[in-house]
Amino acid sequence: MKSFVITITDLPLSVKVAERCMSSADKFGLKTEIFPAITPKQKPKELFNKLGLNYSRFKEDTGSRPENVLSTFLSHYKLWNLCAQGKEIYTIFEHDAVILNELPKANFQGCMNIGAPSYGKWKSPKLFGVNPLTSKPYFPGAHAYMLKPNAAKKLCETAKTHAMATDVFLQLSLFPWLEEYYPWPVTAKDTFTTIQNKTGVQAKHNYKKNPTQYEFLKV
Repeated sequence: MKSFVITITDLPLSVKVAERCMSSADKFGLKTEIFPAITPKQKPKELFNKLGLNYSRFKEDTGSRPENVLSTFLSHYKLWNLCAQGKEIYTIFEHDAVILNELPKANFQGCMNIGAPSYGKWKSPKLFGVNPLTSKPYFPGAHAYMLKPNAAKKLCETAKTHAMATDVFLQLSLFPWLEEYYPWPVTAKDTFTTIQNKTGVQAKHNYKKNPTQYEFLKV
């Protein structure tokens, strides 16, 4: 198994929290490595075109910065593509993830969320262990999940026509075999965002706890 932490390498605060993620993984014997994130500086629309991906489904809204949402998707997509070319399971973390318990060794079909919901309303899975995706009809945040090569190939293929915000892209209507592990062994401890503005961040659980301490950073 390979494990990666998506990190904005030229943003010191991103590097700092990514190191926290890696340190939390070390406690459970999980070796992780930094994976440099795509950022708006790399002109994500041009990258979408070069990769043969359609970005028309990315809806511009008042809560997010469009170029940043595109960049985030591409960061995940690059890892999916690498996973699809190999034979190993990938565990993918975003920089603000923190591992609280040992990761599951249970078998799963192809792509399994292991992160506690980080925003909005959600439902708890009924069973301990592997469940069908239950918390939401799409991933409740893309900060922690496990991926097999066969599923990575399907994600990459579907991205050609249905790419959208990463967590919403990972939805049951496109991939009915999505699963999640409960209790979630990973949480998101986010105190800043490079994607949302103050309108879009309202649903984040950590923002509701400490709104005056939340930072809005540009990359």
